[in-house]
Amino acid sequence: MSRRKVPAGAWITGLLVGALAAVLVLSLQARKNIPAGGLAAGASAAPSVKASHPAAPKAPEHKVPAGSGTGRRVVYSVGQKRVWLVGADGKSQRTFAVWPGTVTPSKGAYSVTFRRETGTGSDGVRIENAVYFGAANAFSNAVDGSSPSPDPSLRTGAIRERAADGKAMWDFAAKGTPVQVVG
Repeated sequence: MSRRKVPAGAWITGLLVGALAAVLVLSLQARKNIPAGGLAAGASAAPSVKASHPAAPKAPEHKVPAGSGTGRRVVYSVGQKRVWLVGADGKSQRTFAVWPGTVTPSKGAYSVTFRRETGTGSDGVRIENAVYFGAANAFSNAVDGSSPSPDPSLRTGAIRERAADGKAMWDFAAKGTPVQVVG
């Protein structure tokens, strides 16, 4: 009877698969925080002593800028590169970071003058959810999801948003909605 020799690669693969399975089983047990043998009578699954972990850092609060008007409006901070969608009660319903173009709008009060669902931006990028205010500025998101730094040789008033933020802006800012630009 002939004996077949098992290639070394098969042994290594088998050992690796076994080791990964063992690690998976152990990690699942550790995750449950229950010893492998189960709990002793009257024992609790909760640790008896609380671990001393530093508190997770809080996400920075982005409050609606003071002096940005009242009532339902869009607030755009040029310095913070951030937008707030503010409800009639003066509270932020949503805030998000944006990527401005090369043409910065002057501080002041505007309103949404025009909206375009799809098109091509002044930088040649396919856009959607374009919400225009002032003479040459618009909030929009790139269809491909990009948010590149604008080409400094182009004059573009595009203020780019992530796709989900662009949709939120589109749903919030109908024609005539106030837009307040702050520093």
